[in-house]
Amino acid sequence: MNKKANKYVASVLGGGFCWGFMGFFTRQLTAFGIDAVGAIIVRCSIAALCFGILILCTDKKQFRIRLKDIWCFIGSGLFSLLFFTFCYFNAINMMSLSAAAILLYIAPTLVMLLSAVLFREKITGTKILATVLAFAGCCLVSGIAGGVSLTVKGLLFGLGSGLGYALYTIFSRYALMRQYSSSTINFYSCLLAGVGALVIWGPHGTFGLMVSSVPAFLWCVGTGIFTCFVPYMLYTYGLTGLENGKASVLASVEPVVASLLGVFIYHEKMTLPSLLGVLLVLSAVVLLNVKQKE
Repeated sequence: MNKKANKYVASVLGGGFCWGFMGFFTRQLTAFGIDAVGAIIVRCSIAALCFGILILCTDKKQFRIRLKDIWCFIGSGLFSLLFFTFCYFNAINMMSLSAAAILLYIAPTLVMLLSAVLFREKITGTKILATVLAFAGCCLVSGIAGGVSLTVKGLLFGLGSGLGYALYTIFSRYALMRQYSSSTINFYSCLLAGVGALVIWGPHGTFGLMVSSVPAFLWCVGTGIFTCFVPYMLYTYGLTGLENGKASVLASVEPVVASLLGVFIYHEKMTLPSLLGVLLVLSAVVLLNVKQKE
């Protein structure tokens, strides 16, 4: 793999690494009284502001979008970012965290299938094996081996989160094909998701809680920057040089990072299945980056 391709791989892995901190930051916001809806508003609003500042400092023309292409941004913002987060938080409240995480990680499979139909990406044996390894690894890391109980409503929300997660890659690809920059895509995606959350659920006192103390403000800003602005910037940039299916599998390092954070920060035990899961996800990443013979 050449150096140019390596930077796209590193970019997607970096995005997955940052997403792995989402649970850590969410716990901190919860301690300040900011609920799940508030977390959505904080993440997306601050990220949109950061992307807006980035565009102002680099190229103001990136604010321009054609009216006929607005569906791409509505898709990535409302039908992906907002829909995914709404479904995922509801799934968490209706089932175990492990079950919700597993249903979320049907996303790489959905991306691979949708990309084959919509963008004619090849479904190779390597991609299938890497997807299976990554999914199995996510199952083990999330503790699914211990057994879970599901309700129909919870199952639907869990599957919805996986679909929404996958759709970000699809809609972003359409926008990239129309020559929009990753900054433009992310700015409008985060802006529409934040505004959509405010319109649907209201502010929930989020902004008052955000400025209630210096620590609360700093954690809110950190959440927006580290779990939304930076990872979406890295992931969307990675999409400019990688196939959808490959990028989605590479981002599966997220639960591995979350698991390791649990061990080192919250002193959770690393079980043998979890360790095996980490190795399987990393194996999928290595497999996708080994130069294949035609």
